[in-house]
Amino acid sequence: IHLAKENEQYLSELPEQAGCFKETRIVEFIFLLSEKWHLDQSTRYQAVELLERFMIKQVEQMCDDRGSTQGQRSSWSSVRDQITNTFVLRLVSCVQLASKLSLHYSRVTSDTALTFLQSIKYSYTKQELLESELAVLNTLHFHINVSTPLAYVELLLEVLGYNGCLLPAKPLHQLCVQLLDLCYLTRETIYDTLLKIAIENSTPSKLQIAKFLTVKEDFMLLAVGVISTGVFILSPGRWEQAVEHLNCITGITPQSILEFSYAVVRRIVGSTTP
Repeated sequence: IHLAKENEQYLSELPEQAGCFKETRIVEFIFLLSEKWHLDQSTRYQAVELLERFMIKQVEQMCDDRGSTQGQRSSWSSVRDQITNTFVLRLVSCVQLASKLSLHYSRVTSDTALTFLQSIKYSYTKQELLESELAVLNTLHFHINVSTPLAYVELLLEVLGYNGCLLPAKPLHQLCVQLLDLCYLTRETIYDTLLKIAIENSTPSKLQIAKFLTVKEDFMLLAVGVISTGVFILSPGRWEQAVEHLNCITGITPQSILEFSYAVVRRIVGSTTP
């Protein structure tokens, strides 16, 4: 119930730019960096979401600050240059902060972060690294510990088990993590397929794309879709029962769950055949 309310609150306050900083190259960078630093699974999702929320707020603030004194074009050019110049530093800071939130506390030290930045030709100091972390914290008003889609997946798997839905727990969890990675790394392709299924049209309008944003940012739907797809792959005979349970737990319709699973499976097999 707590996660459902948190999800609804987030969707009700969703900025128009949500998802702008979740493109594949950025997500892949964060995932590879998290792997390099041996961070746990939840940390990489936390870092992606942290960077996304920070960058949107930073861009909004920078545009507001410049909009009153400069022309729109020169203002945006200045904002873009500043974002470009500090983006990798901010990304590393978000991974650092996410590591500090980890229950396993596999924290990324300043020395580790600086060594990595130097290896890719950035010459920052410890002071600049600290100031970057503080910039992220201040911009987000220190509200950085938010639930990731993995938390939704794991809690729903626990509820399924508690409710008597017999599923292979450990292999299903492992597969769900892989599927969640896939959904992050191929986000646009999967949700583009889902949108076209929902509107029954291969050329959605700008209004339909804008309205679909709440679907793309719905963590509960993502978690349910990932679990449903995992069950379909591992235990197809139990898939209908799992979908029924997920529908009862979350209120998400079986049709919506089916459509999400179809979009993910289609991305996996690379087929255009229904």
